Amino acid sequence: MMKTFLLLPLLYCFTAQAADWPRFLGPTGAAVVKEAKIPLKWSESENIAWTYPSPGPGSSSPIVVGDKVLFTSWSGYGDKDSAKDPSKLQRHLVCLSLADGQKIWEAIVASSADEDPFEGFITEHGYATHTPVSDGETVFAFFGKSGAYAFALETGEQLWHTPLGTGSGSRRWGSGGSLILYKDTVIVNATDESKALFALDKKTGKQLWKAGGDKIDLAYGTPSIIEAGGRTDLVFAIADEIWGLNPETGKMRWFATHNLPGNISPCLIQDQDIIYLFGGYPTQGSAAIKLGGKGDVTASNIVWTSKTSSYVPTPILYEGYLYVVNDQGFAICMDAKTGEDVYRERTIDSGGGRGRGKPFYASPVLIGDRLYAVSRRGGTYVIAAKPTFEKLAHNVIAGDETQFHGTPAVSGDSLILRSEKAVYCIRAK
Repeated sequence: MMKTFLLLPLLYCFTAQAADWPRFLGPTGAAVVKEAKIPLKWSESENIAWTYPSPGPGSSSPIVVGDKVLFTSWSGYGDKDSAKDPSKLQRHLVCLSLADGQKIWEAIVASSADEDPFEGFITEHGYATHTPVSDGETVFAFFGKSGAYAFALETGEQLWHTPLGTGSGSRRWGSGGSLILYKDTVIVNATDESKALFALDKKTGKQLWKAGGDKIDLAYGTPSIIEAGGRTDLVFAIADEIWGLNPETGKMRWFATHNLPGNISPCLIQDQDIIYLFGGYPTQGSAAIKLGGKGDVTASNIVWTSKTSSYVPTPILYEGYLYVVNDQGFAICMDAKTGEDVYRERTIDSGGGRGRGKPFYASPVLIGDRLYAVSRRGGTYVIAAKPTFEKLAHNVIAGDETQFHGTPAVSGDSLILRSEKAVYCIRAK
């Protein structure tokens, strides 16, 4: 049932104050909001403005564009015990009103290619893992082996569809990197499907360039557009290496070896001319790398390395410190200049409070001086963003025992939270 606690006379004022969160990790990809009146505490009966039941599960994050909330999910195969026919897999792109959670439109796309079977690690995240992106007129989505799509923001009309390969990575884990925009192009991480990054014309879906090769595997991160030293680079991390590409052509400008093997999932974090890299499996770690240069810059540009890491969530940089939530349920604060741990405190049990597996997939969001960290099964933890550990709140929505994989979106004084079951608007009454 739809729930709303807003008074109608307040709707116009609320909408006018809202700010966009048009892509994964917010407008700059840093998941940082300087100021918003997001409640410290909420529950199923407190500070939830509305709830919208999802048409299926999903691990992607919601986005907000103007007065619209958008999210993706999947159904038809693997979402229920009885759904065993992969030919019935379909994706949903749903557009809701930010003010009251009413559905504005829904686009349903049937799978146009056979996906990897719903078994093994794919059962941990499913078939709607890539967060969409919008330029304010169009919404761009990536649905794995079915390809990239563009939809009109106002109506949900499908504008174009571009297949981007039907291959599989070595582990057959599915893909998960989110879309970003650069000028008039959409950048898509299709390393699982084609061992490549693609740049597509956002008006037509035409391929403008393709970059990658056999060395790309298990690269689940979202590419970053980074400006430093008067130059704009497309920076992307893969197992053992990090690349700096020309975003106009996809050609390699520089690379460095970071020696973190296996899957790389967290996004890169920029601090002026330094970027911070996290990831790796089974050996995990982190590194600070100076931007720029030409060719192999490993010897000159690696500033520090550390064994502290994050498996999936992207850490937060704030006032000289890196804040990490890791796959063992620890909250960690690192000195960004040296890579040394300042504190390491257990936040939740390794099982996430309810169930099994790694406790965090969603990235933390910094709102003012508070870190909001959404665990998969144990609720949302609010931690003070300071170099001494302080847990401020722990919020659980009773009745929703499903997984919470998506990073929240923040718009105005609303926090948009999604689970496999529903989308919630957290807002002070």
